[in-house]
Amino acid sequence: MNKIILSVIVLVFSLNFLHAEDNTDKKDAQSRFESLSKLTNVIGTVEKYYVDELKLQEIVDKALKGLMQELDAHSTFMDKKYFKEMQIQTNGEFGGLGITVGMRDGALTVISPIDGTPAYEAGVKSEDIILKIDDKSTLNMTLDEAVGLMRGKPKTPISLTVVRKLESKPITIEIIRDIIKIESVKSKTIGKDILYLRVTSFDKNVTDGLTKIIKKNKDTKGIILDLRNNPGGLLTQAIGVVDLFVDKGIIVSQKGRDSENEEVFNASYSKTLSRMPLVVLVNGGSASASEIVSGALQDHKRAILVGQKTFGKGSVQVVLPITSDKSEGIKLTIAKYYLPSGRTIQATGIIPDIISYPGAAVQAPDMDFAIKEADLKKHLESELEKVDGKIKKVEKTKNKKVDERVITDEDALKDNQLKTGIDILKSLIITN
Repeated sequence: MNKIILSVIVLVFSLNFLHAEDNTDKKDAQSRFESLSKLTNVIGTVEKYYVDELKLQEIVDKALKGLMQELDAHSTFMDKKYFKEMQIQTNGEFGGLGITVGMRDGALTVISPIDGTPAYEAGVKSEDIILKIDDKSTLNMTLDEAVGLMRGKPKTPISLTVVRKLESKPITIEIIRDIIKIESVKSKTIGKDILYLRVTSFDKNVTDGLTKIIKKNKDTKGIILDLRNNPGGLLTQAIGVVDLFVDKGIIVSQKGRDSENEEVFNASYSKTLSRMPLVVLVNGGSASASEIVSGALQDHKRAILVGQKTFGKGSVQVVLPITSDKSEGIKLTIAKYYLPSGRTIQATGIIPDIISYPGAAVQAPDMDFAIKEADLKKHLESELEKVDGKIKKVEKTKNKKVDERVITDEDALKDNQLKTGIDILKSLIITN
């Protein structure tokens, strides 16, 4: 009975191909028919002889998953369970860790942890390779399976075993799942002249959020846009952000297999909000929409990019239903993004204008002891008095309240990439 069903499926597919391709010659049509017959034979053979009994639907689903996985790292088959999970994620609140992951060279890799989430607080880092989720190995695991394992009820524990650069052995990170709520736009001031803008992800509120902040800070002379560890988001928001700083020309283009279907997005003069000097911070956790923004600003010579090479995710996916009730579907890569200069992001990433590594900034040595020879004796006498207890100890002053809206010089010294960006921006402000 099942063989009859499979044969009917092949016949229907073949007829569809023949009707859809009027100009296809008979040889090509025959080749299509033979290919589909081969697929039918394999499915039938597995159903009949495989060691464990499998239903036809299970075999077809496994075949679809394998097909989509072989295409690229981002195309996938979505069964009813995964389709439902995707809808939960789209609603904006879900129990999880707060990391964006992808497949790189067949390994489950952290693109970036999202600021303020359980993964971020636990110490997960961009480019960590996830070796195990709890006690399950990620080798040969699909991206969707991994994401499904990491999601779960809030306040439940999970353990990630990761391989990290410069670490001699794997690291185990314990995390407690929580409801993931993302504050996509944050702002601070640096001194009197510089506005610091942090975008953690490109959700629907980013362009409006940045617009309000920039308008509110009219006295600003320069902007630092921090896109580090930003995994991307909505294309419309990436275009909107670039449009705030660029008044004409191409922002990004989208090209598929058919060149006639190329879509080009241009900047609009009326939407341009700021022409002041701009520095953009990026790293290996900057992906997708972040790369479109930073790459477009770089191509237009509108900003100086500081940091490290970005992730390299420049492909376009669409969700297409494959069942009549739209309960299952496929996520399929249909195009690639191209920057104004014509270069692609996919698998290459964006190389910053100034390479800067994370960590604390290099400081001059402590010069408190650099005294003149004539003062040396007097200085040593006072130091001796301290040892003998003749000088009263100075009472500790109470810590001043920290203003979270301001980045101090001390804060900047703890972040080498930010400090480099500030120094470059100050130079741009002077020359401007």
